[in-house]
Amino acid sequence: MKNAVQPLSPKEVTKLVHDARKPLNRVSMQTELVKMMLPQSDNQDDILELLDKIILNCQECSDSLQRLSELSNMENPAE
Repeated sequence: MKNAVQPLSPKEVTKLVHDARKPLNRVSMQTELVKMMLPQSDNQDDILELLDKIILNCQECSDSLQRLSELSNMENPAE
């Protein structure tokens, strides 16, 4: 007998959205820091470190959205 995939509960959807928003918020904050640091030419290493964090957080967000997409496809395989 085939296992039916249960739809996500509102609580599960809320958690997935929260998981995607966390890295987006970090990206936003780190980008603001980079903008503030740019006029100070002696902070190049700090700026590069922040940019690395921005890239990492973008990847985390992408991973969260991919999981959400996969769960959605499991619930609606014909779509």
